[in-house]
Amino acid sequence: MGSMSDKIKGKANEAVGNLKQGVGRATDDPALEAEGHLQERKGEGQQVVGKAKDAVKTAVDKL
Repeated sequence: MGSMSDKIKGKANEAVGNLKQGVGRATDDPALEAEGHLQERKGEGQQVVGKAKDAVKTAVDKL
């Protein structure tokens, strides 16, 4: 998977996670809120992976 794909999937997971958290709070559903929190963190991790891939590619291109 390319860095751009990781970043896009990460942003999407963050957005859905935030939405789930909001719905969980609004409906007093702690399980949904927790699921949203985990999905948001997963998205943040995917973005970090994408940025790391970019950094590696930049470093290799400089060689």
